[in-house]
Amino acid sequence: MKELLNNLVKLQEIDTRILKKRHFIEKVPARIFEVDEPLKLARLELEGMKQKKDLLGKKKLEKERRLEDINEKIKKMKSRTNDIKTNKEYQAHLREIESFEKEISVIEEEILLLMDEADNLGKLQSAREEKVRAEMDRLDAIKKELDIEVVRYEKELAALNGERSAITASIDPDVYKLYMGLLRSGSGIAVAMAGNEVCGGCNMNMPPQLFAEVRKNEELIQCPQCHRILYCSGE
Repeated sequence: MKELLNNLVKLQEIDTRILKKRHFIEKVPARIFEVDEPLKLARLELEGMKQKKDLLGKKKLEKERRLEDINEKIKKMKSRTNDIKTNKEYQAHLREIESFEKEISVIEEEILLLMDEADNLGKLQSAREEKVRAEMDRLDAIKKELDIEVVRYEKELAALNGERSAITASIDPDVYKLYMGLLRSGSGIAVAMAGNEVCGGCNMNMPPQLFAEVRKNEELIQCPQCHRILYCSGE
């Protein structure tokens, strides 16, 4: 019975290592997604800046076309000045030209503001592009590191599964069935070490007489609370 208990303890140690490695491998996609999130946000911000810069360019182009139209109108109006017959018409004509010239000043100021905004946005865009490149480099480095870890863990899992098969071959099928049921219900812990009359699996106290039997490591004894198989260390 001691040999059976020792095999169960070894099996638990192997399964604990296997579960940790499997958990690591299963969590890799989530870790990549978590690291990828800042890159996605930086790209979205960069795309927003590009769209805003394009919009500023379109507004500037529209205003420049408006300027061309107004200048053309003023040119035509000035060419008709000699055809005006009365002073009243002449004054109205000058006021209309003056109105267009004021509009030109306003539009030119608006164009300068758009150019300043586009220039500032361009600087922010350059900084954001640098951040995107940095995030891409960081993500690539993390992916490579995780890929190396996954390959290493998969090799270790293969070796551990080999050790596990060798141990399970020597365990009674009914006992192994009990072990696997406890492994599933006990969050990966089927065999727990007891100490100071306390179960190491659920941290609940046990009767002194039961603990005395557990210390002998001579039979399969289960915790009255969590039903895990109990053992005591050699100490």
